[in-house]
Amino acid sequence: MHEISIVRNVFDTLQETYPDKFDQITKVQMEAGLLSNIQPILIQNAFEALILEEPGLADIELEVVQLPIIAHCDACGQDFEVVRHRFVCACGTPSKKIVQGEELQISKVEFFGN
Repeated sequence: MHEISIVRNVFDTLQETYPDKFDQITKVQMEAGLLSNIQPILIQNAFEALILEEPGLADIELEVVQLPIIAHCDACGQDFEVVRHRFVCACGTPSKKIVQGEELQISKVEFFGN
């Protein structure tokens, strides 16, 4: 289950980034594009497993926001949402130019008192 290593890496990154404020983190928001192969429920389950190893994380809320796949059409210049794996713009032109949907990133960190 690679989700446990992902969650562990997220909290290791936060520890390195906020060494003086890590214990004040109340909420972490992650963004996962549909093409990242990350399922929010599996990330939540991995987080619960990590809490068993590191009880100090129990007061932190983890939220995973799944982002849709957005592609760009060079023919008409528009961005469009990929629905049912159809990488075809409303203008009828196919496009493989993905502008959103592959990312996995920490998007927001909230601290006690914010």
